[in-house]
Amino acid sequence: MDTVASAAVNDNVQLKNITFHNPDEYQNPAFNMEPERTPPPPYNGHQHSPSNSHVENGINSLPDPSLNKDGSPSNKALTKQSSVASDRSSVSNINYDDMFIDESGMTLIYSKHEKVPLKDFSNEIRAAMDVKKFLKNTVLLLNLDKSNMDEIIDDMVKKMLQGAENTNSIDQAKSALFTHDFVHQMSRTLQSTSISEGGGFDYDQNWVCAMCSIPSIQSRHVGIARLSIPANLGNTAQEVYFVIVILTPTKEKGTKNELETGRTFATLFSDADFRLRLLDANTEEQFKKLLEQQTHDLSERQRRTDEKIPVFDDEEVPKMKCGFMKGIRGDLKRRLPYYWSDYKDGIVGPKSIQKTISTTLFLYFACVLPCIAFGVLNAYNTNNILTVEKVLYAQTFGGLVFAIFGGTPQIVLLTTAPLALYTKIIYSICEDFDINFQAMFTCVGLWNSAFLVVYSFFDLSVLMQFSTRSSEEIFAIFISIAFAVDAFKNTALNFEQYYYVPACDKAVEVVNNTITIATTTVANVNATVPNITSTIESIEQECGRDISMLYLLLLFGTLWVGVALYNFTKTPYLNSAKRELLADYSLPVSVVIMSFFGAYVFRQVNMGKAFDAARQPNIFQLIDMSSLSVGAIFGAMGLGFCLSLLFFMDQNISAALVNAPQNKMKKGTAYHWDLLVIAAVNALHSIVCFPWVHAALPHSPLHVRALADVEERVDQGHIYQIIVRVRETRLTAIFSHILIGCSLFFMNILAYIPTPVLYGLFLYVAVTSLYGNQFFERVELFFTEQAAYPPNHYIRRVPQRKMHIFTLLQLLQLLVLCGFGFSPYPYLKMFFPVLIFCLIPIRHKLIPKIIDSKYLKAMDGH
Repeated sequence: MDTVASAAVNDNVQLKNITFHNPDEYQNPAFNMEPERTPPPPYNGHQHSPSNSHVENGINSLPDPSLNKDGSPSNKALTKQSSVASDRSSVSNINYDDMFIDESGMTLIYSKHEKVPLKDFSNEIRAAMDVKKFLKNTVLLLNLDKSNMDEIIDDMVKKMLQGAENTNSIDQAKSALFTHDFVHQMSRTLQSTSISEGGGFDYDQNWVCAMCSIPSIQSRHVGIARLSIPANLGNTAQEVYFVIVILTPTKEKGTKNELETGRTFATLFSDADFRLRLLDANTEEQFKKLLEQQTHDLSERQRRTDEKIPVFDDEEVPKMKCGFMKGIRGDLKRRLPYYWSDYKDGIVGPKSIQKTISTTLFLYFACVLPCIAFGVLNAYNTNNILTVEKVLYAQTFGGLVFAIFGGTPQIVLLTTAPLALYTKIIYSICEDFDINFQAMFTCVGLWNSAFLVVYSFFDLSVLMQFSTRSSEEIFAIFISIAFAVDAFKNTALNFEQYYYVPACDKAVEVVNNTITIATTTVANVNATVPNITSTIESIEQECGRDISMLYLLLLFGTLWVGVALYNFTKTPYLNSAKRELLADYSLPVSVVIMSFFGAYVFRQVNMGKAFDAARQPNIFQLIDMSSLSVGAIFGAMGLGFCLSLLFFMDQNISAALVNAPQNKMKKGTAYHWDLLVIAAVNALHSIVCFPWVHAALPHSPLHVRALADVEERVDQGHIYQIIVRVRETRLTAIFSHILIGCSLFFMNILAYIPTPVLYGLFLYVAVTSLYGNQFFERVELFFTEQAAYPPNHYIRRVPQRKMHIFTLLQLLQLLVLCGFGFSPYPYLKMFFPVLIFCLIPIRHKLIPKIIDSKYLKAMDGH
């Protein structure tokens, strides 16, 4: 993400609101605070209102007699304003010493914002010299417990100017740093802005650099304060942790003035990763070492960037084309130099070990529970051919192979809902045509792998450069809907089995009979009780409304606890470190808590085991395909081609979301190599009839998020988070899949995890994956009051009507995907992969005819 240092230079020209009654005559308005004593202005043929008032700012036609030709206030005006201000300096306990404040307490502030370039540490010698010089005597205030800008600046300036030559230096500095009125804004500040998603700019709101020059000092002074809690210091600085103050002599030369010195330190602080490391510094020595290291790193980085400036313009550089294995060679050349750092980055660095452990546990629960759920579904759909045990073996093997050999280890492999649907289609075809399912499954899987090898060898993944954010987000929301549909479908089945059954209706009759017993004779009671007892026993066996109600409790309890902890960083409770820790462990904690409630607290409610934990013999036996006819083999080729489209789109869309610019991944992509590894993994799965696996949504982007350090920003009351850095490590995927492999020895224990907890995790994954999805955010705008719209870049740049039309077009595409993906007709689901691929030409050929390209660029750009 490009960062630009932007100087907010507030010249603070305060102009009085002047009413002209005659162009050649200036009437001094009365400043008496008692309106009834104010004499009315003379009438000269036309009455003036506030709308007829003119303020001289270089754009009005009427001259201001109170200003000189250069725009400065005239001596006459200053004398009049000073005398008026002195008469009302103590009215209503408000200080009106400012000569530019009128009788109602009004004043105008003229602000000027301009962009200034970042300091070039590789070529500008003064930049590195300044840092080295000021590291020796820079004033550092760590963990300053102040939230008011006046108090912060007061503490900093007093410490910076201790023993100054002139005792008035502190007052001069504070007077120069602030505007000269009761508003008390900073006069001149530097902040960095960064290019946001889809264009536009976001302010880096957790630091601000204030600067000024004063005549009473002989040398430059720099002070840096790190606040213990973030302070709200204005519209573009609502979450400030760092305050930098630059004081320079008035007669300092241009290369050493306050702006040039401010640019040096502003360039250092424009790096979000560096600011995050500064927050972890415990001592002043560590803080200064980080400043020195950042200076060196920035100089090296800028030097390398200068060396890589292309000789040709972008228009002259040939676009990427399909070749033979060029993509694979490029992926290996790009990724191999970082291979060992993929392991080191999971251990080295602040909070890296903590993040590695929490992400490992997150991945373990996020993978093992869907494996169990989809294993149960596959066992049901295939008559216990693909069981939970096979799914766990497939997950362990595929996940470990990809974590070790894959080019993008942040991608998570999983058997998914679309794969389960496709497996059901193959089983239905085999039942209809009396074909051996295991042989057909193996043949389809091998054809699928063969097509994937062709795609990777001929670099077809370059076609994904035409895939836009809208297509990726449509598919991501479809996957979220698929998780939610599976959860609610299983809930409905539970209610049909235990709640809406005839036996539950008999319970009412039993109650009526019991009441009737009270009015009968003893003889009749003795005859009736055995019948009622037997009826109650049969009801207890068939009617289980308590089971269904507990199912709902555990389902939504898992969702609520998980999401509440996931969002715990946005609450004011505990401190930031503990909030982040709870958020990191939100999924494991919710699963453990709700499993404890289901298996122990409500142990009297018999919910049964989630799956059959019995081990299968000869699970690694190779499948014999000799029973397949030639027609069946060619039929398997057609099924394998459609399946390969699903793999191709799902794998590349997941990789694109992982490598999205907002994730700040630094080690490069490996689309072609990853596709080749996926082909090899699934070929091995096929020959032993293990379920297929591919890149999973939303698990892959959530894996990146779990490994990331984030920074909160506030914009017009809306809190959002941006990723500062991601630990691009293989360790989390390796460790989590080792744990999944160990789970095979504890399947009897896993079977006690209540089924609603498994599907509660589905809902958790579905909900958390919606965060940051702009398609979903725009859907929410249909139900949001316009005054409460967030200040997103596309809301600022796109007409509301065009924005809603684009959202409706995306909804239409999503509905078509859902119609085919959740169709009750298996043969209709075969076209689902083709529909996913069609999202790309629809976006580039049809939608531009409805919405202008400049609006599409704002809404559909990464």
